[in-house]
Amino acid sequence: MPTCRQTHVLVESEVKRGGTFSAQPISVYYTLIGLFQMLSLPRLASRAFSTTVRQMKNKVPDRQKVFLEDNGLPVHIKGGTTDVLLYRLTMTITLAGTGFSLYWLLLACMPKSKA
Repeated sequence: MPTCRQTHVLVESEVKRGGTFSAQPISVYYTLIGLFQMLSLPRLASRAFSTTVRQMKNKVPDRQKVFLEDNGLPVHIKGGTTDVLLYRLTMTITLAGTGFSLYWLLLACMPKSKA
């Protein structure tokens, strides 16, 4: 069975000779290229990850110290200003949604006036 490169050369030589050919060899060629790339990707990725040196400092111990510190704050707010803002936004949306739902439930429960 010819390799991808050999298939490519065969298709090119057929075109140069002025011969007719179907699109089948080209589509098979690109299908084979895609298949080989998919098969080689995990191998390349594992090789790259296993041989490279860590580029960043591990931040997990520093973050653990912040969250394990006993400063009287709940865990969901210990992350700082961003956590506080996200918590308040979540509570606002929750309360507004609950109120809106109750409003429409009460509106649906009331009998319509016969005007």
